[in-house]
Order: sequence, then C-alpha cells, then structure tokens
Amino acid sequence: MPHLPTHARAVIIGGGVIGCSVAYHLTKLGWKDVVLLERKQLTSGTTWHAAGLIAQLRATANMTKLAKYSQELYGALEAETGVATGFKRVGSITVALTGERMEELARSAGMARAFGVEIEEIGPDDIGRRYAHLNREDVVGGVYLPKDGQGDPGNIALALAKGARQRGAVIAERTKATGVTRTGRRITGVDWQAEDSSQGHIACEHVINCAGMWGREVGAMLGTDVPLHACEHFYIVSEPIAGLSELPVLRVPDECAYYKEDAGKILLGAFEPVSKPWGMQGIPDSFEFDQLPEDFDHFEPILEQAVNRLPMLAEAGIHTFFNGPESFTPDDAYHLGLCPGMDNVWVAAGFNSVGIQSAGGAGMALADWMGSGEKPFDLGDVDIARMAPVQNNRHYLFERSKETLGLLYADHFPFRQKATARGIRRTPFHAHLAAEGAVFGELAGWERANWFARDGQARDYEYSWKRQNFFDNVADEVAAVRSSVGMYDMTSFGKLRVEGPDAEAFLNHVCGNDMSVPAGRIVYTQFLNARGGIEADVTVTRLSETAYLVVTPAASRLADETWLRRHQGENRATITDMTAAEGVLAVMGPNARTLLQSVSPNDFSNAINPFGTAQEIEIGLGLARAHRVSYVGELGWELYVSSDMAAHVFETLRAAGADHGLKLCGMHMMDCARIEKAFRHFGHDITCEDHVLEAGLGFAVKSAKPAFIGRDAVLRKKEAGLDRRLLQFRLTDPEPLLYHNEPILRDGKIVGYLSSGAYGHHLGGAIGLGYVPCAGESAAEVKASRYEIDVAGQRVPAEVSLRPMYDPGNDRMRA
Repeated sequence: MPHLPTHARAVIIGGGVIGCSVAYHLTKLGWKDVVLLERKQLTSGTTWHAAGLIAQLRATANMTKLAKYSQELYGALEAETGVATGFKRVGSITVALTGERMEELARSAGMARAFGVEIEEIGPDDIGRRYAHLNREDVVGGVYLPKDGQGDPGNIALALAKGARQRGAVIAERTKATGVTRTGRRITGVDWQAEDSSQGHIACEHVINCAGMWGREVGAMLGTDVPLHACEHFYIVSEPIAGLSELPVLRVPDECAYYKEDAGKILLGAFEPVSKPWGMQGIPDSFEFDQLPEDFDHFEPILEQAVNRLPMLAEAGIHTFFNGPESFTPDDAYHLGLCPGMDNVWVAAGFNSVGIQSAGGAGMALADWMGSGEKPFDLGDVDIARMAPVQNNRHYLFERSKETLGLLYADHFPFRQKATARGIRRTPFHAHLAAEGAVFGELAGWERANWFARDGQARDYEYSWKRQNFFDNVADEVAAVRSSVGMYDMTSFGKLRVEGPDAEAFLNHVCGNDMSVPAGRIVYTQFLNARGGIEADVTVTRLSETAYLVVTPAASRLADETWLRRHQGENRATITDMTAAEGVLAVMGPNARTLLQSVSPNDFSNAINPFGTAQEIEIGLGLARAHRVSYVGELGWELYVSSDMAAHVFETLRAAGADHGLKLCGMHMMDCARIEKAFRHFGHDITCEDHVLEAGLGFAVKSAKPAFIGRDAVLRKKEAGLDRRLLQFRLTDPEPLLYHNEPILRDGKIVGYLSSGAYGHHLGGAIGLGYVPCAGESAAEVKASRYEIDVAGQRVPAEVSLRPMYDPGNDRMRA
C-alpha cells in the first residue's frame, strides 16, 4: 500500500471506472494532491464484469456530448498510458420489431443528426448485410451508428488510474474510508483503515463519492442522499463459434437483449422488464470480484427469444452464465455533482449499466465543475439535486429498482409513467380529483393529475408515438381554459419561504429582477449564474417587509433551495420549505373572475387585484391567498390554501363552478397551453447554459439595480449582441406531433433542435420552442428564412415567431 498523505485537495472514495476517471481528470486539470481510496481492488465492484458497450447517442445533447468524449478519450488512452483499453469502433445496430419502436428509432435518428452523431436508418436487407446471423423475418427496420464501439472495462479503468498516477495522484487499494470529520456544511477530513490494520486521517478540501453500489451508504456517511439500489444483471457468453468474425454491437430492445461479439464468442445480455433487486440487507463487506447465484429460470425467456433471433446460438454451448450486481437510480439517470446539504461533497455514482460509456465524460464534467465552481454546461439530467429526499427511502428504492433496469430497453414513449413506488406524496386534493376521473402521473414522488378521463373511459395511459388516448381529453381541457374556466392542482410546485431582516438584500443578490417591491407584489425572475445562464425560473411574492415566498417548479425545488443556501453568505435570512403546508388550486380562464366573486366577498377587479399582485381572501367558509399570475396565458388566480382548509375550498369552488362552466384540468393541459403562449419550461427551454437575454427574458432582468449574480454577463451580452434566439414554431400540417429534440432546419440546413414541444390545441398544430443561431442578424432577418422541423425523418414546414403566437400583447392575462 502506498504511503498516504495527511492532507489532500480531494479524496475520492471508490476505485471503479468512475472513480478512476474523476482522478484522471482532476489531475489533468493540475490538481496534484488527489487521493483515491478503494476498499478492495480497483474495478472489483461492478466495473470488472461490465459488458463494455460504448455508444455515442444519448437522450439529450449534453449527455451525447459526454458519451462522444468518452469514446475519443478511450481511443487515445493506450498511447498515453501504455495500457491497452481494447477500444474498437465496431459500430452498432438497433433493430425494431414493431412500428412503434421504428418510430422511436426514426425520431432518435433525427435527434442524432441534430447532435452531430453519424447515424443511418436501415431496412431489414441492410441489417442482414451488416449482421448476416440475424433472423430478420419480423424485423421492421433499424438504425446503424458506425462510430459506436466496445472496449475492455477493467483495462479502461486501469488506464485511467495509471494516467492519474502519472500526474501525481495517490491510489490506495485495500484501504477503506471508515468515517469523516465534519464542520457545518463541509467535510474536513476522511478516516481510513487498510486491510493490514494500519489507519489514518486525511484532511481534505473535497470528497467525491464514486462508490458505485455502495454509493447510498457512503453518501449517508458524508451527510448526503444518494438514491440508488443494486440489481442483478445477467448475461451469458457462448462457446467459441467457428468462423465468427468481428460484428457490430446488436441491440434488440423489443426482446430486452443485446449482443456483442468478443474473441469469436457471443455475449448475450438482458434488461428484463421485471428485474431482481439485490443487497437489501447491505452488500457484504467481503464483496470483491464476486458473482451472484445463477438464476436460469429468470433468464430463460430472454434466452429462448435470443436463440430464435440468432439461430447459431442454438448450436453453441454456454461457456459462462454470469450474474453480477449493478446500481440503478429512480429515474435511470446517473448521479453527478455537488450534493445538496453539503458544500464540498461531490458524487458520481449510479450509472444504470452505462458506466463504461459514461465514465470518461462524467469524470471530465465533474472535474471541470469542481475546478471552476460552476457546471461546465447543463447537467440537469444527472445533477444529484434533482432527487427528492423521499427517493432515498430504502423500500422506495427496492420497489422502483424492479422497474428501472427494464426501462432501459422498454419503449421510451412520450409521457410514459413509472409504475412502481407510486402514491407516496399526495396533495390535499388527491381524493377529490381521483373521484372525478383524474389519471395521475408522478414527479419527484408527487402524484399529479395529468388528465381527466370521461365517464366510461379507462383511467390509464395507452402509450404511442402518435395521438395517445388522452389527446381529445386535453383538447377539451385547453378549450375550457381558453373559453370558459378550468381548475387544476399546483400543490406540487415548490414553495420556499425566505424570511429575515436581510431577505430583500439576499434575494436582490440572487435574483435578476428587482425584489424591492411593496408587500403583495409578485415578481417573475431567474436565478442567474456568473455567465448569465439560468439556474432557476421562479416567481417571488413579497408577503411582508421581511418575508417572501419563492415558488419553483416541482422538479427543481431542492436544486433551487440548494442554490439559495449556497449563495446566502452572511445575510440574515431563513429558508424554509413550505411546499406541503399549502394546497394550491389554479383557477384560469375568462370566467375565473366571476367564479371567484361568487364564492368570496373580496374584490378581484383590476383596480384592487391587478395582474402580478397577491391578496389575502375569504373563500367559502375559509381563508386563502390569491396570487394573480398565469402559466397558461389566461385571466386567473393561483389560490394558496393551508392544507387543513384545502378540501373545503375545493368543494366550494367545484359546487359554484357548475354555474360557470368549470372544468377540471391536468398537467398536460398546462403544458399545451403554456407552449402556445411561448412560456419557457425550465430544464428544457432554459437551463444554466442558456443566456437569459438569448432566452428572451431580458424583461425580467433589472441590470440597473446594484450588483447581482450574473449582472456583468448581462451587460456584456447587451453590448456584444445575441448569438442565438429562442423561437416559437408551429407546424403547418396539423397531424404530426412534437415532443423535443426534433431538428430545426433553416433554409434546408440543420441549425438546432427543439428544446420543448407539445400540441397547440387552440392554435391548431404542434408547437415547439428552440434556439436558432443569429449572430449579426436582425430579428427580421431571422424570421425571413424558411423553417422546417424534422419529425421522424419527415421535413414538416413550420411558421416561426419571436413573439408568442397566442395573445402576444398579454391582453387576456391582464383583462
């Protein structure tokens, strides 16, 4: 064991491919005093038995960027370190056995083109030419990615470790992190003990949890939540097959299977629909290069289909039946970044069977983030701050992990809901909504009414890439909000109370807009980073001289609270999560005022309650706070009601609504209505790498006020001009549907992709938002071009606008 220092800038816990990559990239940035502690031997947890598939295309542009970086890195590591990584670009083929799967692949091909990934859509004959062993009788088509590859997982990790050592990192095997010392929100040191019984303490500035399937337990030791659970993952390796030459990686997701040729053998792996969680009582301390017991009965259905798909497997014996654990997260995205609750604890864990192809990019991104103090680009898909605390519950993780492994190869339909670990967080209106036909979705553990079934209609999703079974229901809900009045539950949105003598100064430092407003005013604003990018998109209501309510999207509540806490400084203010304390009903539409006036003695006129103000009201026999704002572009109010009176207020409005055309609505309606109004969706249309001015939100930034985070970047952008603009698109053909990531073509050339998409039921076509380069161009020049959107390979003409296509003058909201 190497001599361990008593101080390090960074201590990495875990010596799999992820920990080795983080060490490699930190030392590449010039961090000399980096220590990696591995409890047993490098790669001995999950890395050693990974299949080693290395794909380029991921679900988003930045995840694809990281995967492409991994490929390029692995191709160059051998020359740098002398360790052979086994990396070779053999290409990959994914085949579809159904029309729905083929549409998914066609849409992914369009996405790949937008992301700069080489891809080819191929038919059964083309597939046969590239993979002659495949039974193609029910193959519809597929896609071919020539630059995908495979590698040797263990040697990739060892090459990264050697590269880190060459630049000064200390890597200690058979040395376990046993405890930490902590001061406030910082870990100040890590205790270690080696197998030879030697022990010590390393004072440190940063700790990185790369402990893989031990990540949750290590996270708890470090004072953080890291929700993940190990599952059994199965594959077999055939006996050598005579004449078998190098083949592309083959994926048949409709049969939950992947195939890899390796040294004249075939490796067949599975992502079965119902998986087997493992390690519920903890992972044995002795675990090292261990295998789990065989379960042939569990794997047999996959093998039967595989023998039909690759008939040569029927003649080849099984050389190895392998079962090894891998860790999975609640949403099938890995965990990366600075952990909420702590200021120097980082994580890179839970890689959901894509650790090898992700490790290089994830290590690079995390090291960059640690070095600069800011995310290098949008990492919202994997930022650990996306996880709600309840998602770290052991039983929740056990139940959810049964599903998440299989979801890797399931049809990735739009709006697909998780089926496991449901019903945890329910709003005060849940039972009322369920009684009236609500079909619920889940977000951050919250059950949310997404749409309402009609009498006699099944209360289930019937998934498709075309119009799903709720399409007409949502059209009716949008029509109600546009022409009458609709009501929907917004309780799940985050509510953070910021209170104290310095609350105004603190929020003025964090927010781009001006918080020095009278009590009762509502301010729409963003939290900006130093580059002018958008870290949060919120409304802030001043409740009193010393108290504000920050309302955040449900998915980013913890991230937004974490951002506030990290930038609080010496300001005297408390931050309290009030999300569950109040139920919220949004009452929206031209009849909203008359409905509210029928159940409340308060005055809802423009004179007393203009747009952007809040007032305390009586409603029925109870009390509420009425916020006059709208995310659907209509006259309306969000009613904040303490949880004890929430049911009464719902019943009061529902009863009175019969005389005003009130219709219950869901989250799908809200998304369709907001995109018609070109309201931005945080995490899609606006992220930390989207400049607030280029996002078209300059009206919400008051650069004349004293210094705030991002002010200099706003002023620089005003001076330099915009490099791109966020545009709204409407397909002229009313039939195709948009979701997001569809390529944008300007005068026949791909210039970007849609950041979000939904159907504009009022506008009569699918609507998308997306950024288009515009350096040196006027708005008129940008609009003058011919635009098309690539929908599953079909170019569909689109109208374009810089102003909202629906009610551009905001007359309806301010009526």
